[in-house]
Amino acid sequence: MKILARNRKAFHDYDVIDKLEAGIVLAGTEVKTLRTGKANFADSYASVEKGEIFLYSLDIPLYEQGNRFNHEAKRKRKLLLHAKEIERLSGQTEQKGLTIVPLSIYLNDKSKVKVELGICKGRKLHDKRAALAAKEAKRAIREFI
Repeated sequence: MKILARNRKAFHDYDVIDKLEAGIVLAGTEVKTLRTGKANFADSYASVEKGEIFLYSLDIPLYEQGNRFNHEAKRKRKLLLHAKEIERLSGQTEQKGLTIVPLSIYLNDKSKVKVELGICKGRKLHDKRAALAAKEAKRAIREFI
């Protein structure tokens, strides 16, 4: 498994409750750009619409050697999940006030591009500070030992 891009801000802004793997529908130039490690997760999220799930605001820059067949950088991209998984995600996001956030994009063992989705709950400012303090404390203990 080769990680192409990681959403570091998601772990700071959200408490990740559950993770799942989804396929993603991409154009050829998008795959080539992702293989170079260029992707921006700023404000990206997933949403369920009419029984399908889409990923919004994932910025995959234009492929430099691409020509007129180049892709649009910030288009909505369809995610591939089973119908039962989509139903479960839809129910959780509507009832509990959770959100679906992409955590990373990677190549699996068969060289297919996959997205790791997190079912997340937003953190308040004081929660972010407490999590940061706990992380720094763990780091200090590791350095001391």
